[in-house]
Amino acid sequence: MATFTKISGSEAPSVSINAKHKISKINDNVYGGFTEHMGRCIYGGIYDPGNSISDENGFRKDVIEALKQLRVPVVRYPGGNFVATYHWLDGVGPKEQRPSRPELAWLGIETNEFGTDEFLKWCEIVGTEPYFALNFGTGTLDEALAWVEYCNSSSNTYYANLRRKNGREKPYNVKYWALGNEMWGPWQVGQMTKEEYAKKAYQWAKALKLLDPSIELILCGETGYSSWDAHVLKECIKWDVHSLGGSTTASLISMHSIHIYTAAKEHLPNATAPRSAERAIEMTAALIDLARIENAVPYTVPRPLICFDEWNVWDPARAPGDKGAEEKYTLSDALAVAIWLNVFVRQSKHIGMANIAQSVNVISPLMTTKSGLVKQTTWWPLLLFSQYMRGHTIGVNVCCAEYEGPTEPAWIRGTIETPWLDVSAAICDDNIVTLAVVNVHDSQSFKTSLDGLPAGEVKVYSVTGRDVDVSNTVGKEEVGIKESIWDGEGKFEFPKHSLTMLRWKM
Repeated sequence: MATFTKISGSEAPSVSINAKHKISKINDNVYGGFTEHMGRCIYGGIYDPGNSISDENGFRKDVIEALKQLRVPVVRYPGGNFVATYHWLDGVGPKEQRPSRPELAWLGIETNEFGTDEFLKWCEIVGTEPYFALNFGTGTLDEALAWVEYCNSSSNTYYANLRRKNGREKPYNVKYWALGNEMWGPWQVGQMTKEEYAKKAYQWAKALKLLDPSIELILCGETGYSSWDAHVLKECIKWDVHSLGGSTTASLISMHSIHIYTAAKEHLPNATAPRSAERAIEMTAALIDLARIENAVPYTVPRPLICFDEWNVWDPARAPGDKGAEEKYTLSDALAVAIWLNVFVRQSKHIGMANIAQSVNVISPLMTTKSGLVKQTTWWPLLLFSQYMRGHTIGVNVCCAEYEGPTEPAWIRGTIETPWLDVSAAICDDNIVTLAVVNVHDSQSFKTSLDGLPAGEVKVYSVTGRDVDVSNTVGKEEVGIKESIWDGEGKFEFPKHSLTMLRWKM
């Protein structure tokens, strides 16, 4: 939680941190990933059989090590838009018997060489939890129930036995299941109205929870500030004792999904665009509360959280989805990603999961070549936050001037502030405080008073570059992390166009 006090540009900025004021727990799942059968994400990304740097399963070892470095807690699969025509049974059993199918989301051919068992084995090697999206486009409830049974059942039943026949005795215990993906979108195979979706989602949820009460179901939302979100939440965030076996402390729905991508051609609108996501989270949280109030849901029933299961900087014009969406990211984009992550830390009270789209090659901070990896500019803020920004959000006040120019989207102006210094702070279990400060200004550094630091050594991690347009390419890394030590005395100067992370022991 951060508060902002606007001052004039002639006044000296300050940041006040109160490490004793724990606001809310930061769910580790905010550092989740996403892998879709799109472009080179699966084939040539996480799965590259025959490559000398792949293991015996065909999994890229360098990608696995990179994701372990990020400590990725959960990975969404298999889409995305892809899932609307995906039938999971095509991707299990002997590979030579799996059918190739036309793929309608990104207009390709899906060989089904990589499917459920391969992905779940990959998750176990990475050390991450799977999060599956159900086919709400061309799929059926029977098909969805069969998938949950295949993955999670220990009974002597058909699909559980099919899993055993395919070489896996123990259940995988897949916890997270999405009730479709972007079903509101005109690009979606099987697009629905909000009324159609809400009715179908609620009925599917009841059946799925009867089969496996332990699973957590995620509603398909839009941006969090649409009539779709309002209607779906009103119709699905209910207290249904009959469908829950008489429980007064259970819920059919655990989370509500929203998706936002940000981008702008000019640096300042680009870097400040994730503030729209912060306002979207606030509005979604209010809609969740409104649904609970109007539907008289008892306070003993856990409040659904927000699953921001697609987020990133993405300009579809410069990186079209049907051509693999391979973005070339700049320092400006890295600062935008850092502000995205600040948003999730500040709003940790409301966020149950967030999944950067995507984990490799497709609009990703991580790119594969035949012989190795390129870590794009956006990799470095993601690495710093995933390693250090865990534990609890703590109270912080930012006192600085504000960027007052045009924003993308335009509605940011007037609904939420865009300070030159975008800040979040957290304290982890071993009493180390981490302060993340993004200076979005492209020509001015800020000497800033930091109130709340004890005397002593402060570790400094900085991500910047010579200008906001630099990128990392094969053999040329313009943007990385620079580490140093500060004695904590006097004011700290936050360089122009930079992310700075300060860490100290309480």
